[in-house]
Amino acid sequence: LNWDDIKSEKGAWDTLIWFGVLVMMADYLNKFGFVPWFSKYVAMEVSALTWTLAFPILAGIYFYSHYFFASATAHVTAMAAVFIGVGVQVGVPPYLMAITLGFFSNLFGSLTHYGSGPAPVFFGSGYVELSDWWKMGFLISIVNILIWMIIGGAWWKLLGLF
Repeated sequence: LNWDDIKSEKGAWDTLIWFGVLVMMADYLNKFGFVPWFSKYVAMEVSALTWTLAFPILAGIYFYSHYFFASATAHVTAMAAVFIGVGVQVGVPPYLMAITLGFFSNLFGSLTHYGSGPAPVFFGSGYVELSDWWKMGFLISIVNILIWMIIGGAWWKLLGLF
């Protein structure tokens, strides 16, 4: 390869630049205090609910807040411990809360074209349009959540996790 070959890969450079911007934006969400404020707000809103109602709300908010993060590591680091703490505070069994957020942290990787490390590479190949990625990512997320919460929830209950 020569330098002109590398420069001509516009889709790859476009993906790299946008990924860098999104990682920086996620970092600044934390630096400017959005993540602590958001966590306190969520805790205040669910504190009066029973754990069986608060649990799916917390899990859903945790999952879909990934739209604001370009890195799964940044998302988990910023929010998982706080959401586990809020869940335990309202009565969610600690193991159930932790394992759910752990599973959800893997599932949200396909939510967006910047949702995980390999996603920008797949998107940059040009085979999937941005609007298709977001639509399918959202639809697949609903299917995944339903499977994990209904079938997985029944299995976890059978295993005695809660």
